[in-house]
Amino acid sequence: MRKIAQNLFFVVSFLFATSLIAQSTITGTVIDADLNTPLPGANVIEKGTSNGVSSDFDGKFTLTTKESSGQIIITFVGYGKIVLPFNGDTNLGEVKLSPDNSLETIVITGSGVIDLASDRKTPVAVSTINKGTIQSKSVGNVEVAEIVKNTPSVYVSGQTGFGDSQLYMRGFDQSNIAVLLNGQPVNGMEDGLVYWSNWAGIADVANGVQVQRGLGSSKLAISSVGGTMNLVMKSTDRKQGGFARFLTGNDQYYKGTVSYDTGINDKGWSFSVLLDHWQAENKWADGTFGSGQTYFFSVGYKPNENHAFNFLITGAPQQHGQRWSQSLSTIEEDPKYNQHWGYTSGLDSATGYYTDDVESERTNFYHKPVMNLNWDWTIDDASQLSTVAYASIGRGGGTGDRGDGRVRTDEGLMDYYGIEQQNLADPDGIGQSGDYYILSGGEEEGNYIRRASMNNHQWFGLVTNYERELSEFVNFNVGADFRFYKGDHFRQVIDFYGLNGWANDRADDIVVTDAFSINPWSTLFDFADEDQRIAYDYSETINYQGIFSQIEYSKNEFSAFFQGALSNQSYQREGRMYGAGKSEKLNKIGYNLKGGLSYDITEEFTIFGNAGHYSRQPFLDNVFSNIQYSNDLVEPEVDNEDITSFETGFRFTKSKFRANFDFYYTNWDNRVILTTGSEIINNSEVDVRYFRRGVQQEHKGIELDLRYRVANKVNLGAYLSSGSWVYRDIEKIDTYSDDDGSLISTAEGEDISGVHVTTAPQFTAGAVFDAEIIEGLRIDGNWNYYANHYQNEIDFSDSDIETEDAGVLPAYFLLDAGIEYGFNFGDNKLTVRANGYNLLDKIALQNTDVFGYYNTNGFTWNASVKYEF
Repeated sequence: MRKIAQNLFFVVSFLFATSLIAQSTITGTVIDADLNTPLPGANVIEKGTSNGVSSDFDGKFTLTTKESSGQIIITFVGYGKIVLPFNGDTNLGEVKLSPDNSLETIVITGSGVIDLASDRKTPVAVSTINKGTIQSKSVGNVEVAEIVKNTPSVYVSGQTGFGDSQLYMRGFDQSNIAVLLNGQPVNGMEDGLVYWSNWAGIADVANGVQVQRGLGSSKLAISSVGGTMNLVMKSTDRKQGGFARFLTGNDQYYKGTVSYDTGINDKGWSFSVLLDHWQAENKWADGTFGSGQTYFFSVGYKPNENHAFNFLITGAPQQHGQRWSQSLSTIEEDPKYNQHWGYTSGLDSATGYYTDDVESERTNFYHKPVMNLNWDWTIDDASQLSTVAYASIGRGGGTGDRGDGRVRTDEGLMDYYGIEQQNLADPDGIGQSGDYYILSGGEEEGNYIRRASMNNHQWFGLVTNYERELSEFVNFNVGADFRFYKGDHFRQVIDFYGLNGWANDRADDIVVTDAFSINPWSTLFDFADEDQRIAYDYSETINYQGIFSQIEYSKNEFSAFFQGALSNQSYQREGRMYGAGKSEKLNKIGYNLKGGLSYDITEEFTIFGNAGHYSRQPFLDNVFSNIQYSNDLVEPEVDNEDITSFETGFRFTKSKFRANFDFYYTNWDNRVILTTGSEIINNSEVDVRYFRRGVQQEHKGIELDLRYRVANKVNLGAYLSSGSWVYRDIEKIDTYSDDDGSLISTAEGEDISGVHVTTAPQFTAGAVFDAEIIEGLRIDGNWNYYANHYQNEIDFSDSDIETEDAGVLPAYFLLDAGIEYGFNFGDNKLTVRANGYNLLDKIALQNTDVFGYYNTNGFTWNASVKYEF
């Protein structure tokens, strides 16, 4: 009996030892092949078994196999699966999954000039939105900027018009947020602004969006005071396939999209195309109609493993009615009211309805084709060169009134029919209106036309970056950034409303008789000649040359980087109507320096700190005393703005939980704030321009971002940010005549220390979730809360500044949700999706300016059907 027990023990021990020998430990990191970002929740399974694990929030996994050799299958929803062999303990390193045809995603070229945070090991405050989320939630009647609203210290003011959103980050507006499109700077060369209506089609062709708050990882000398937003656009897909989608929404919104990729052929060529059309009666508020198209064409060529080329052209011609700020009483009575729109014919007495088209006094129209050529050259295993050359040609502007013969209906709408009848009352006479004369006339001060303020420009540039691994632990980058910009600014007549012409609105008193269309396609080629322009006519040339470099050291738990950039920017104005001729050329040198350290205390816990200083060249409007009418430079010369920033925090990742914490401090000094107003000089009212110099702001705050994967198909998230953004000082105020640009007076600035900055809510919080209920059926939602939004306490249109806060806008929250179901339709896929925004129909005060308030849109929705083939 004892011998039997011994033998049995021997057999069991042998089998147990054999099973231990047969096991292997497989490790690796699953990442997105395009964005080079981790894929949390990827399924890692030992082939032929049910033995598997999921990757954590950093994409890492450890799998103990049942056999000593075999194959590992790695999958992630929306990505092609990959099968890898193993034999014994194996570290698979970075396992790159490529999005599959079901999400029509692509291979990125030009990645070496796109400053994604994952390219640097020292952490920054970053949030990444993948293509699947963009395609599900941010296509259609949704603003492009709203893609990133579930991010700490980010605020998006909807403004109610298509493409009129305003983006704020850590209290800085979008003129101080660097927006990059495939590494190409997007912010306007003149004023740093971003017009989202020009990029309405980005959501359809975006592969991902990454927001880097604060210093970020960008190597360029760009306007990233508040942060950086990288829009990663698709290049040519190497897989064959396409999709067709129809989307509808509130206020008769319709959008149709088709896309097709040929895939790569045996000679290395591939082609992609996307086309869509959209139109709507309103965004939400009255008179915010819109229509437009998106086109995208891309050609890829990969002759060998060392070289890859991609050329693309894309654009989003559009026009839309705009709505400005309103009084509190107007919002309370009718939150959809818009004073700018009306009908182009009279009231039909039989039906009681207006019988013709809607028209808005304030209509934005623009067409901005963008072209770029990417070249990636893998020189050897340790070095690569990436270059993007780009060009954009913008045509269009915004309409407004000229003359004081505005007529309104009893309902407060613009009465364009009444305006035309008034103008036609004396078609051959000459009447006076304000400070200029008008052909045809009728009553004195009784004429009106609609004009457009045009902004036509040509912008060419090149960004190139050379990267080399100097050693196992040291990585080095060096590159250059060149930009060449010329903008033409003038006004032209859009509609005479029955008048024969418009006179005495030019320096030479020529009568203007030509009117032009606001169709964004025709405006590319059809705009006013110099003798048919009114009010002002000038151009500016801005050229920029920059170099940058970065070196990073990373070994074991420690990493450090240092980055620097030096640039020269030149400004020159040429007047054709007032201030004729060319100004002297002004050159300004700018630079930035950034550095950072990080240390992994444990495998799960990392602490870091970054610091930087920018010397940023001033915007164009702050260089000239009156950009519309004079070539005179501001005297004394405007200095560079000085921005000093520091941030620190930690990153914690444990299994299915991730927490990011950041503290930031930014001091923005020597800022110039330019506003207009009026003063009484020699008993006469004179229009003036105020140059407030040496304005200092201080922004500091904390940010917390949490993510938790409850199960492989359920994700939860939450964020919180709290800031203190205040003014500190104004050094002096220069007052210039708005007529001739002459300096009227100089005064010492005011002490405004502690007055709050009014741009955005200084406290935000939110929660997000998504879950797969059953196979193919998903639901998701987000809750956003905003508080501590100070009113426009400093009226910069007045020379006397109030030095106290004027109050706080009421706190509010918004709730969004979506549902999606995807299923196989033969050999292809059909997906049905519905989104609801502001589900509780909350009308809140969203922002304010010196003229009034902006309110939130009420409940809006969209629904789509998408067929993938």
